[in-house]
Amino acid sequence: MDSQEMAQKPEELNAQQNSQNEVAQNEVTEQTAEAAQVTETPQNANNSQETDGMEKRLYASKEEVLERVKELAHSEEEINKAELDHLKTAFYHLLNADREAAQKAYIDGGGDPMQYVAVPDETEEAFKAEMNIIKERRQAAFQKQEAEKLANLKRKQEIIERIKALTTTPEEAGNAYQEVKGLQAEWREIKAVPAENANELWNNYKLCLEQFYDLLKMNFEAREYDFKKNLERKTELCEAAEKLGTEEDVVSAFHQLQELHNQYREIGPVAKELRDQIWARFKAASTVVNKRHADHFDAIRQKEEENLAKKSELCEKVEMISTDECKTSADWEAKTKEIIDIQAEWKTIGFAPKAMNVKIFERFRTACDQFFTAKNEFFTQLKERFQENISKKEELIKKAQELQDSTEWKQTADKLIQLQKEWKTIGMVPRKIGDQLWNDFLTACNKFFEARNAATADERNEQQENLQKKRSIIEQLKTFIDTEVEDLQQKVQELTDEYNKTGHVPFKDKDKLFHEYHDTLDVIYKKLNKNRASRRLNAFKDNLKEVAKRGENAVETERQKLQRRFNEMKQELETYENNLNFLSASSKKGNSLIDEMNRKVEKLRDELNLMKEKIKATKE
Repeated sequence: MDSQEMAQKPEELNAQQNSQNEVAQNEVTEQTAEAAQVTETPQNANNSQETDGMEKRLYASKEEVLERVKELAHSEEEINKAELDHLKTAFYHLLNADREAAQKAYIDGGGDPMQYVAVPDETEEAFKAEMNIIKERRQAAFQKQEAEKLANLKRKQEIIERIKALTTTPEEAGNAYQEVKGLQAEWREIKAVPAENANELWNNYKLCLEQFYDLLKMNFEAREYDFKKNLERKTELCEAAEKLGTEEDVVSAFHQLQELHNQYREIGPVAKELRDQIWARFKAASTVVNKRHADHFDAIRQKEEENLAKKSELCEKVEMISTDECKTSADWEAKTKEIIDIQAEWKTIGFAPKAMNVKIFERFRTACDQFFTAKNEFFTQLKERFQENISKKEELIKKAQELQDSTEWKQTADKLIQLQKEWKTIGMVPRKIGDQLWNDFLTACNKFFEARNAATADERNEQQENLQKKRSIIEQLKTFIDTEVEDLQQKVQELTDEYNKTGHVPFKDKDKLFHEYHDTLDVIYKKLNKNRASRRLNAFKDNLKEVAKRGENAVETERQKLQRRFNEMKQELETYENNLNFLSASSKKGNSLIDEMNRKVEKLRDELNLMKEKIKATKE
């Protein structure tokens, strides 16, 4: 409409102008209202995805993590900070696991824990180098993005100034309508600006548009056409939003919805009677997508809470194991296996909530460290005792080797026998070293005794006679096992005295005869001990009656004395059982020592049972 027409029909143009001003004002108001109703801005949505929305991948090895880091470092793929944090956590988790495994293998192989030095990991250096590349890329991208935002800010400010320049008079506004539409389209194409300028920029833009539309002289038919086109575009956005309600990837659907919201608020208004209807349709479709997105992350948070509960339970188990007292190496190894099994189970559990993930891991690692520190201290002390025992045995070997070529048969034999007795009093050493030490010691002893036997061949006949005598005594002892004999103990003592007075037997028969003799005595002594224990218990009960006459305090004193003796015997029994775990049984001498210790253990157990009965009698 030109100025001549305006001059010819002032009443008609004024009415049309008022109508157009009302329409323009409604358009801007609608844009502002619709923008305010968007549930979440794209920027906020992206931040939410970076921290919570990433589907975390599980990596089986450091190389897999490194391969993914290289892929990010040398491709055009957008880098997600949450994924970077996950990759870093996964890499050092696997690296620490490998180092702990290497240290354990070193210790299990006999290595000194105090001398262990971790070997540098080439994969770690490569990982750091690639992460530096990614850091530089992200920095460059950030700087580029900030520069683009400043350029966008400048261009949008220019658009605002241009629109202001076109709103000086109604005539200029009418002639500039198409140009303003083009400027609006250009405004929509321009991306983000610095956040601190966004609100002020938008308010200025909205204000100048309102001023422009106030002056705009646009005919009714053009406005109706604009309403129609806007309705078509918004209808398409509604259909697209409704389709996102069935999208399998709910996170992707959520972000696509944010883009649809951006497009929706950039589209101009529709006819007044359709505005609420079209917005209600678009809002309903958005609600479906937003609810699926919220449910998705609710499920993730629930799973993380379950993982936290499982990890807390594992922490409690390790803490309980760490407080248990381990007295033998077997105890430590059994507990170590439990810890390793728990650590393996830990690795199968996913992440806990972000606020607790590091804390729960620190708690778990502290409990494990506490256990392995105590274990290292135990084995360090054990190693010191082993080294002391090795030195003692090496000294005995040296003495035996100095005597092995002697021809002073009687004197040297006595010295070697004394050395063998001393050997039995020395504590345990590691089995591998102990076997070698025993072989060296036995070799030196055997060399002398074999030389002595060769030089004293005349003594063999006597040894054969002694062998027959001792076998006869053993047979007599065996008859006492299944028959009741009066004065059994006295007769057994007579036969054992006779056995002990009988001289040496052939060396090759010595061990076999020794075991047969002592096995037979063990059975007889068990029979004697059972009868003796019964008599001792009855005698104790009779004596307890006399003690009871002195009063309740006398009985309590007797019970306390018995309890102290019981505890001492129990500690002594544990010491013997612990020594048996380390004693080498690879040689005949070793077997003899084990048999001797087993007899002592059995005797202690019988004494403990008798002591229990005595304590029970004091309570009754």
